[in-house]
Amino acid sequence: CNSAETLLVHADIAAEFLPKAAEALRGEGVTLFGTASARAIVPDMEVVTDEQLASEYLDLRMSVHVVENIDEAIDHIDRFGSLHTEAIVTEDRAAARKFQTEVDAAAVMVNASTRFTDGGELGLGAEVGISTQKLHARGPMGLTELTTTKWIVQGEGQTRG
Repeated sequence: CNSAETLLVHADIAAEFLPKAAEALRGEGVTLFGTASARAIVPDMEVVTDEQLASEYLDLRMSVHVVENIDEAIDHIDRFGSLHTEAIVTEDRAAARKFQTEVDAAAVMVNASTRFTDGGELGLGAEVGISTQKLHARGPMGLTELTTTKWIVQGEGQTRG
C-alpha cells in the first residue's frame, strides 16, 4: 500500500506517456521490467516474468504492461494483483466506476495515491498490525470476522508524503 509494483498503461496513451514515465521513474532509481507490449515502446526495459508480475518487489522496481482497455487491465489485476490496494488514474468516469465495482481489493483508489491505504487515513485509528491480504481476521471467526470491507477512495490527484 506504500508503493506501486506494476504500472498498467492504456494503449491509446502508451506511446506518448510511457517514455516520459520511464525517464521519470529511472531518474528516481527505479528499475523497470516490461512485458513485450511495454518493451515495444521502451525497448531497454528488462524482461518481466509472470512471477515478477505477481510479486511485491519491496524495492525500487516496477513491472510495466500496456493494456488495450479497462477489461484487460482488470483481468491483469485479477490474475496478478494482491487483493490489497489497487488504483486507477483516469478522467473517464465510466472506467472509474467499472474499476471500483469490478476490482477485487480491500481498497480501490481512483485518482488518489495508494499511500492513503492506512488505518489512520481510513478513520480506523493507528495501525497496530498490518495485513497485506484482504481478510483481516485471525483466530476464531464469527460472522463479523468473515465480513470484509471494500474501501473506495475517490480523489482528484491527491498524494501523501
